[in-house]
Amino acid sequence: MSTLAEIKSAIARLSLEERAELVAELCDWTDDDWDKQMKADANAGKFAALNEDAANLI
Repeated sequence: MSTLAEIKSAIARLSLEERAELVAELCDWTDDDWDKQMKADANAGKFAALNEDAANLI
């Protein structure tokens, strides 16, 4: 299984219990380098302008 389409197709064939198990597994997935960098950037305020712009749209 190497493509996203194949993965989605396989997930669609899972039982509800298996899907719940998969979701639980993915929720416990350790952050990778990208996730860690995004959190560090957010904590450093690098997204403050974007957040402010979004808030002004509401």
